[in-house]
Amino acid sequence: MGQQKLSIAKDPESRKNFLKHLLHDVEAIEKMIEMDLFEKGVTRIGAEQEFCLVDSHFKPSKNATSVLQIIDDGHFTSELAKYNLEINLDPVETGTDCFSKVESQLRELLKKAEEAAASLDEKIILTGILPSIDFRAVQMEYLTPKERYKALTEILCELRGDDFELNIIGVDELILSHNNILFEACNTSFQCHLQVDPDRFSDLYNWAQMISGPVLSVAANSPLLLGKQLWAETRIALFQQSIDTRNKLYNFREREQRVTFGNRWITGVGDVFKNDIARHTLLFSTDIEQDSLDVLEAGGIPKLQALQLHNGTIYKWNRPCYGITNGVPHLRIENRYIPSGPTETDEVANLALWVGLMSNMPDHFAGDWDSHAFEDAKENFYKAAMWGIQSGMVWEGQHLSARNLLLEILIPTAREGLQKLQVAESEINNYLSVIEKRASSHQTGSRWSVNSYRKFRKNLGREESSIALTALMHERRKSGEPVCDWKLAGQEELKNIKIRYDVVSNVMSTDLITVNENDLAELVLKIMEWRNIRHLPVESSKGELKGIITKKRLIKYLSDDKNDPLSVVADVMERDPVVIGPNEDIKYAMLLMLDKKISCLPVIENNHLVGIITDKDTGEIWEKMKKTE
Repeated sequence: MGQQKLSIAKDPESRKNFLKHLLHDVEAIEKMIEMDLFEKGVTRIGAEQEFCLVDSHFKPSKNATSVLQIIDDGHFTSELAKYNLEINLDPVETGTDCFSKVESQLRELLKKAEEAAASLDEKIILTGILPSIDFRAVQMEYLTPKERYKALTEILCELRGDDFELNIIGVDELILSHNNILFEACNTSFQCHLQVDPDRFSDLYNWAQMISGPVLSVAANSPLLLGKQLWAETRIALFQQSIDTRNKLYNFREREQRVTFGNRWITGVGDVFKNDIARHTLLFSTDIEQDSLDVLEAGGIPKLQALQLHNGTIYKWNRPCYGITNGVPHLRIENRYIPSGPTETDEVANLALWVGLMSNMPDHFAGDWDSHAFEDAKENFYKAAMWGIQSGMVWEGQHLSARNLLLEILIPTAREGLQKLQVAESEINNYLSVIEKRASSHQTGSRWSVNSYRKFRKNLGREESSIALTALMHERRKSGEPVCDWKLAGQEELKNIKIRYDVVSNVMSTDLITVNENDLAELVLKIMEWRNIRHLPVESSKGELKGIITKKRLIKYLSDDKNDPLSVVADVMERDPVVIGPNEDIKYAMLLMLDKKISCLPVIENNHLVGIITDKDTGEIWEKMKKTE
């Protein structure tokens, strides 16, 4: 949204004026195409690097604003959360060493960020979703204190009219509701830009859609969220759901999300913008001094402020962009689905693959998109998001694995495309070899993360494994090797990782077996014996805690001949047990259990059971805490 002074688009008069400018901007861009005003014959590439800040314990930071001030470089800007920042790289004309130039500047700027973060005893991590993200990091205290972020939060929540819901199912499940948009801040990407000629825009935009699935499959790097193994590129589902403003009331209507792949091939750049204006509510307005049509008529080049502002609130995975360089307007396609990380080399390799493919669209696609099913491209994209390099693709009527499609068809196509752009052969080999190794070995950032995380989980809890994985990502990236050459996690590497055990939510058990107060007591005892469980929470059908039942108490009750053998849980359970909140200090939980002489604490949030912590858990944590002090 840039640095414009924004206001929520509610005031009728300002809204009308802004909409007038928006309509004139669309008309202006189409007139500019007719007048042949757009730059042609020049291909530029660019990128935006989003990254995460973590503290000395590899947990999300709150110091992004301070780090930004220390850096003091116009290439950097804030992001929605206090643990994210963004770098805007300079555009580079394609040629011999264009990708090396991008990587060189990227490394230089990231070094500035690292030095600034280190001065606060913090680090930067390149990853699509930070593995060590927890529920605290999606509360409003982590929102960057800027008016435009506050305004965005307010208007999206108002449009939604209810809590936002996440429902992502992979190996694990993440099903929850949330009252703000900060889950969107969990996503960090490496957004790629490519300048294109206006007369080829439609074909190249459709081609960008066509190749999205296979490119994403080999670039995936976001398999974990809150310690759960979800999609290969969980960002896709998370971004779409975390700011989905559609209300449940409209389930039977086909309403397009603000984060979208699209539903059809396009016929022109104006076609995209008109569809977005027709389908999506205006979120913001701003004061605009000059009408774009007046500027154009006077011989100037309009900024199209209204169009750019509205376009910035429609989060297409491939997004059309308008810009002006040295007084000359141009069109770009922005690739928004490629995740951040795992290394600078990996990111630029992804950029090289995409640019190479974009520069070598097969001739038979041009102007003939109706012969190709849009649904195949869309299906490929979501299969890649779910399964990554292990997914299957439909490509021009053939059914291929993503791996074989890349190795046999698309990487050779990208190589020829880069040669057409006169990129040096050594540069082509350097970056495409990274993609080839990822595809052939099936080791993308996503697969490395999942496989390493599973090794950690054999001996560690979710929170510990998530932090250990984040720490290892940092160490592996500093080695300089791309992810295709990374070794999987080793238990011996844990000894140098400082894990902070501070709040209940980080150590509580969430995979709970619970019982209802009307369940047969004898059955409950059997369940406890089968699963070797000493404590069982009793909850209602709505997830409200009704009591707690212990094995010791249950055995004593059932062994008493005076009691009915068909007794139910309500007859035995302890009502109104001592409880604790998920964000309470873990040491307080330990003291509470000692003081109350109890062996377990149900963890409650908004009167609902979210976890349980036992004396066995606290004993193990206490031993670990002593070792790290």
